Amino acid sequence: MWTDEAALDAAERRLDQWESGLAERAEQAKSLSARVQALTGTATSTDRAVTVTVDATGGLLDLRLDERVRQHSAAHTARLILEITRAARADLLRQVTEATAGTLDRDDPTGQAIVESYRSRLRPDPGEAHA
Repeated sequence: MWTDEAALDAAERRLDQWESGLAERAEQAKSLSARVQALTGTATSTDRAVTVTVDATGGLLDLRLDERVRQHSAAHTARLILEITRAARADLLRQVTEATAGTLDRDDPTGQAIVESYRSRLRPDPGEAHA
């Protein structure tokens, strides 16, 4: 009977460890979600004429144009805005990658899936029309 009790105790310990692991992963996921939702990406053109900030989804949050943009054609300014928006999204992806690596193990499949999801959403669409 002692062996049965020992096996039962061992099974209970494994179940407790499993439950504790699940609670820890849930807390990590909650923490990561809050961190990522608060992130923004920002980029500025080399001439500092255009600054773009995107929110955690990659959507435009802020666009700042310096008076120097008046020295260029509208088409040039539009291309510059698109370029700097892509750079701001790349900055956001870098931050998401860092936040994920700082919260979950580097090889964690969940973390890899989160980063890949952002990468696919923030990557410029190959069919995207250019100004």
